[in-house]
Amino acid sequence: MPLWNPIDALLGLFSLDIGIDLGTANTLVFVRGKGIVINEPSWVAIEKESRRVLAIGAEAKEMVGRTPANIVAIRPLRDGVISEFEVTQAMLDYFIKKAHEHSFIPFPRPRVVIGIPSGVTEVEQRAVYDAAIAAGAREAYLIEEPMAAAIGAGLPVTEPRGSIIVDIGGGTTEVAVFSMGGIVVSGSLRVAGDEMDEDIIQYARQKYNLMIGEQTAERVKIAIGSAYPLPEEKTMLLRGRNLVTGLPDAVEVSSIEIREALSSSVNLIIDLIRDTLERTPPELISDIMESGICLAGGGALLKGMAERVTAETHIRAWVAQDPMTCVARGAGMVLENLHVLRQVILSTDQREIR
Repeated sequence: MPLWNPIDALLGLFSLDIGIDLGTANTLVFVRGKGIVINEPSWVAIEKESRRVLAIGAEAKEMVGRTPANIVAIRPLRDGVISEFEVTQAMLDYFIKKAHEHSFIPFPRPRVVIGIPSGVTEVEQRAVYDAAIAAGAREAYLIEEPMAAAIGAGLPVTEPRGSIIVDIGGGTTEVAVFSMGGIVVSGSLRVAGDEMDEDIIQYARQKYNLMIGEQTAERVKIAIGSAYPLPEEKTMLLRGRNLVTGLPDAVEVSSIEIREALSSSVNLIIDLIRDTLERTPPELISDIMESGICLAGGGALLKGMAERVTAETHIRAWVAQDPMTCVARGAGMVLENLHVLRQVILSTDQREIR
């Protein structure tokens, strides 16, 4: 039995508990007792040659497409996986320190739970863990994003009855069926919000010879994008550069056209849900038919997504309350009930993920 260490006890007393949704598109931070305190884009602006970090979060996203040649704005995570370790570490360090602005605790040595995509390799798990420790975390825990999202959405994951969640993020879509504190069946697809934006970019290029940026595509998706026919179809002015003349141009597009543009990505997500349901044991299917399919993540906010899932699966689909924050809230709830929910943690210390 380890000896009682007064330094560790003091750190535990004054430690801040933080749940982090380290997303491809957005990073959300949940502080115990405070709720969601940070919701910023996962963007970092760096100097090309020195790799010096210039801006992080919303400030860095504002620089996208507007920087001089020696500065580049990047997203250090792709498809939910760290692609730029040092930049991710700097981003985590920034968000952890910023979270402490909302606390009276004098020194930033928090316990951190971080949501990661299901099915990532041990090497990828280790990269996230190391980045959190290097960013100043006293303890780091990892949890699969579907599990965190289900806990945040209030699903009965620890009970002996089936429930299902569809987490549509920026880089990945994950579907998981739960029972008795574990994932029974799951599926993952690297098609989500980013691919929907790319679908709109390609549609504008092919149909109208119009080049638009990622942020324009995202605004269009949020404003008039849909997965199912709307009660009242909408239109929007799409501005960009004409590829024929090279001059600025604008065209009016309808929600019907944007739904057509998004159809390939939406169909792949529907196929993933159906495939997961086909692999689910019959007893759990019975439970799911009663409780319905829970949609979480930013992609759940796409207009008509729940209606489309309901029509395709013949099971009622519903959107979780505040779906974008489900993973961060779930990660924070794990820290609040660590002794109860320890079985949902992927790794609790360095030794366990080697």
